[in-house]
Amino acid sequence: MDREKFFKDLSIKNGKKIILLIMDGVGGIPYNGKTALEAAEAKNLNELAKKSSCGRTVPVAIGVTPGSGPAHFSLFGYDPIKYNVGRGILEALGIDVEVAKHDVVARGNFCTIDDNKIVTDRRAGRIPTEKNREIIKLLSENIKEIDGVKITLYSGKEHRFVLKMAHPELSDKITDADPQKEGLPLKYPEPKISGEKEAFTIKIIKKFMDKAVEILKDSHPANGLLLRGFAEYPKIPSMQEIFKLNPAAIANYPMYRGLAKLVGMNVLEVGAEIDDEIETLKREWNNYDYFFVHIKKTDSYGEDGNFENKVKIIKKVDEILPEILSLKPDVIAVTGDHSTPCKMEGHSWHPNPFMIFSDYIIPDAVEKFTERECAKGILGTFNSTDILPLLLANSFKLKKFGA
Repeated sequence: MDREKFFKDLSIKNGKKIILLIMDGVGGIPYNGKTALEAAEAKNLNELAKKSSCGRTVPVAIGVTPGSGPAHFSLFGYDPIKYNVGRGILEALGIDVEVAKHDVVARGNFCTIDDNKIVTDRRAGRIPTEKNREIIKLLSENIKEIDGVKITLYSGKEHRFVLKMAHPELSDKITDADPQKEGLPLKYPEPKISGEKEAFTIKIIKKFMDKAVEILKDSHPANGLLLRGFAEYPKIPSMQEIFKLNPAAIANYPMYRGLAKLVGMNVLEVGAEIDDEIETLKREWNNYDYFFVHIKKTDSYGEDGNFENKVKIIKKVDEILPEILSLKPDVIAVTGDHSTPCKMEGHSWHPNPFMIFSDYIIPDAVEKFTERECAKGILGTFNSTDILPLLLANSFKLKKFGA
């Protein structure tokens, strides 16, 4: 089935309002007997669950652990296998980097390495953004060009940055320069396909990494770097074109802003805190019919193994939920993009708890917004790509199919 054409033909525009509230990585597995959602005892989320249709979602396929990119493409109604976009372009667009035809970009992490170039911390202790800017300035002053390839570096939040390389003979068909876990040495990329462009690109990256590590040798804890998601600019049809939506994104982390831009969302200016996001939602309420509201820290604390703080973020979302509901959206769904169990300190394949509320759903027997309760829900376990059609149906934005 041509998914884009199918929904383009069925979708209609009206004035009804949709909110998709994403607590990134909110799902988990028991940690001392309870998941973070169970430990939070989130009163308002639980009350909404009692009035909603609930279930669990799978971002890509059963048993497959997704990256943030595929997980969010699923949420937005796109096939994550078809649109498997490199993380570099998402991070770049998220911090307003202009990516041209012959550019290749990558998401970077400053990391900590020992004297043998073994990675001891993949995030360099999540250094402050101000420190990141100092390091980027130092590197930018010392690495401007390598063998005719223009090198540009951009600071992101905390340990994150973007590398942009400009040259017509570059390729994004290379693997990550990231061992993916601590205790392993720094890693150079390898070609995904054999070709002159891939070989040339890898040569440039090796030289860049070696120069950067030499420059950063006294810059503990950020004395190394990892590169992921090499990417050129992809072609993706917009949500306006396919689903007839006027969509807005409220997210304060670059990658998610980049994801939203790729599918045509209007990315709104927002502060760093959850309260800032809700204020933006209120301020822009009359200007859009679809709002993607992204909460990042549930994922960050999951990756850090910080169960207590993950619970605190869930409680904070629970506190502000009445403010969101006071806007009286026609449809609201609450879920995660993927699960990030504290016990695993990373993304996992476990399904996401999901609930949707409108005047046209069937409330089920679910009593709380938790993994185990949502498993009892009327919607069962379904693919995340079906979330957007559910949102559209409940807001009467889909025509009847067939005679």
